Amino acid sequence: MNPKVAFVTLGCKLNFSETSTLAKQFAANGYSYVKPSEEADVYVVNTCSVTEHADKKCRNIIRKLHKISPEALIAVTGCYAQLKPQEILEIDGVDVVLGAQQKGDLLKIVSEIRQSSNRSKHSYSCEINKVESIFPAYSSGERTRSFLKIQDGCDYHCTYCTVPLARGKSRNIPIDKIISQAREIASDGVREIVLTGVNTGDFGKTTGESFADLLKQLNEVDGIERYRISSIEPNLLTEDIVEWIASGTKFLPHFHIPIQSGCDRILAAMHRRYNTSMFEAKISMIRDKMELSSERNTSVFLGFDVIVGFPGESDEDFEQTYSLLERIKPAFLHIFPYSRRSNTPAAALPDQVRDSVKSEREERLNQLCIRLHNDFIKANTGRRAKVLFESTQKGGMMFGYTENYIKVERPYDKFLIGNVVEVTL
Repeated sequence: MNPKVAFVTLGCKLNFSETSTLAKQFAANGYSYVKPSEEADVYVVNTCSVTEHADKKCRNIIRKLHKISPEALIAVTGCYAQLKPQEILEIDGVDVVLGAQQKGDLLKIVSEIRQSSNRSKHSYSCEINKVESIFPAYSSGERTRSFLKIQDGCDYHCTYCTVPLARGKSRNIPIDKIISQAREIASDGVREIVLTGVNTGDFGKTTGESFADLLKQLNEVDGIERYRISSIEPNLLTEDIVEWIASGTKFLPHFHIPIQSGCDRILAAMHRRYNTSMFEAKISMIRDKMELSSERNTSVFLGFDVIVGFPGESDEDFEQTYSLLERIKPAFLHIFPYSRRSNTPAAALPDQVRDSVKSEREERLNQLCIRLHNDFIKANTGRRAKVLFESTQKGGMMFGYTENYIKVERPYDKFLIGNVVEVTL
């Protein structure tokens, strides 16, 4: 009987793409997939560590898996494993912890442990200055969309963030390798690719290539009809790139951009590489280029990341953020209460904001998000749009997304799965 393996992925789409690639490796070596809620011989947990809540969620999941299959081998990798390997090793049931450098060797290490009579705990975590390799990855198993990893690591060192500690310096996969992966994805019948990474716009640091050249070469891959950029720093989204995207390419009018704060004093304390004036000018440029283009007949989707309750954020600072967001009118907000992370400069700052205040500010922005998103939907009502329908069925309905990321539902029709269909919103 084939050994059974289950995967649990926490956090970002980058983790999702890596888990999918790990799963393919296990399948190619005779493992059968099961759900995490089922008994397995091996559980692989790919972790996140962006907040304390993420760490706690990971610990709880590990305990549940150990309860389901007490004899199963549990392997933990990802950002939490890189940052706090010893903390994870102390959890009952954990057999092996792998840092960022060893992620690609997970199958080999798990196989060696399973074949050994010694089931003592193993740690393969590493020092951050030794995280130099890059694990190529893309997600598969869906008929409509794939997340393609193009870059890893970050050189920015924002004061609140542990990602550079967990993921290492910015480095990337060569363009020719990425193009080869995109062709593999296309050969599986997938129509849309989402480019993912830690700092995607920083692509090219290790190969001397450029992000713009990558986009242009991906645009020529046959079989892929649509591309999205999962997230990009505002200072790296250049006018030339936006103008090219707007000229009639396969890249969609959908931008996920971190703002983090609408207060210049807080942005400076975060060590962000822009101020509010620059950010607002960048958003105006994007709208001008995308919405005035004769090639586009749709409004651009803008989603922002925002942190509330950064140390020292006063009521006045928060109101500046609220006012800026209300003025710019993004289509969606991803809101994160500040989480104090060890080994970051922000953790030692005075005037840490109370959790109750963070919750109040988060709720205000949640209500603003609902209003802004409803306004965006209303502004698009009556327009023609192209929707890529997905296979998920719920209550006799299926759904898909427009080019500018509006979710559309319609009665289930299996013949529409994986097809781009023009509809009136």
